[in-house]
Amino acid sequence: MKKTVVLYPGLAVSHFMPMMQLADVLLEEGYAVVVALIDVTNERNTTFAAAIDRAMASSSKLAATFHTLPRIRDPPTVTNDVNLLLGYFEIIRRYNEHLRELLRSIPRQSVHAVVVDSLSNAALDVAAELGVPAYSFFASNASALAVCLQLPWARAEGQPPSFKELGDATVNFHGVPPMPASHLIPEVLEDPGTEIYKAMMNSLSKNLEAGGILVNTFASLEARAVAALKDPHFLAESRLRMPPVYCVGPLVEKAAETKEEHACDACLAWLDEQPELSVVFLCFGSVGSSNHSETQLKEIAVGLERSGQRFLWVVRAPLGDNPEREFGDKADPDLQALLPEGFLERTRGRGLVVKLWAPQVAVLQHKATGAFVTHCGWNSVLEGVMAGVPMLCWPLYAEQKMNKVLMVEELRIGVELAGWHQHGLVKAEELEAKVRLVMEAEEGEQLRARVRAHKGHVWFHETKL
Repeated sequence: MKKTVVLYPGLAVSHFMPMMQLADVLLEEGYAVVVALIDVTNERNTTFAAAIDRAMASSSKLAATFHTLPRIRDPPTVTNDVNLLLGYFEIIRRYNEHLRELLRSIPRQSVHAVVVDSLSNAALDVAAELGVPAYSFFASNASALAVCLQLPWARAEGQPPSFKELGDATVNFHGVPPMPASHLIPEVLEDPGTEIYKAMMNSLSKNLEAGGILVNTFASLEARAVAALKDPHFLAESRLRMPPVYCVGPLVEKAAETKEEHACDACLAWLDEQPELSVVFLCFGSVGSSNHSETQLKEIAVGLERSGQRFLWVVRAPLGDNPEREFGDKADPDLQALLPEGFLERTRGRGLVVKLWAPQVAVLQHKATGAFVTHCGWNSVLEGVMAGVPMLCWPLYAEQKMNKVLMVEELRIGVELAGWHQHGLVKAEELEAKVRLVMEAEEGEQLRARVRAHKGHVWFHETKL
């Protein structure tokens, strides 16, 4: 009888997809894989639902068993603001009963381990109750993990100043470059007395209850952070046991798995006509470019046009005042209204603007792609590294500002578009200058050489559970 690993992915596409890549690795190593799914958001979250459908249809995952947990009654509201995770945590807590039923339905002797998303770690209680070894899966990088595990003890209760009060003052954590306090995850920049601050700190420390933490990185990419996490004295001040940390990355989608025929064919056919390393690719994740205002979209367009560079740009409609568009729901953008008058006509042939989606992995791996303007989501960063493409860093939310520090200050594989922080707007002049820097200057060649060197040092996954 094969040993069974039960995967319990998070509800965000950026967490779900790398765990599905982990499923592939486990299947290749001879494990049976059961994926426990929560579908409470599927009616609203078309992007997440599509990701599930794509994973279930993937030929490499046909050997896995997908089990959708029964819906809970009256699921809590998940708001599209800083308190989003409060509803999320409550959903996970209430689904523990159904996860327990699933685990009990599998012969105990065959259940080898449960792997839960790091934001779904309330499920660790179920595994502990049933005596099943459990691991936490951290979908981002080792540097962000190092910061997150230190945060609950970095500021003593009631001790000023709070992270919020520190503003842009530099904070220091073991294993990572210094960074402004403002770059920490937004939930810990709330007042320490708020419910979301306390809930996030509890969630971060909860990961220490796991039998191990799987992180989506590879050791040579983040040698400093990985060494710190594996130091037995890493959390000495907390007096808590630091579980083993395993580098299981890079877990990135294969180009064939991202295929949506029409958009894929159009993008790749256009790229086939462009010179090698001549195209700037702009894409901001499953929800990222929805954070861009109409004003910001116009600034991007002007900057691209003035740069004279070829470009492939994925555009989504701004969220605006529509609170129902959360978790990556799609809204078809009106490009003529959102972009400067005549922009599409003036740049026809030199640029391609696509709505909503592009086959990112395939685009990054195409020989015509020379640079990547990214929101610094970790999946996108890894895809850029594995394609050997230098990046222009424009963080938007979650841990992306911390990722930017890693990319720019330590790995030196990207340059920052600083306007997002200095002015709340990346102006056309800065975008033009930075695009030219990466595409035309010697510094761009140095960035490309460094990112390709990191790609060349990928050796193996630490996947032995």
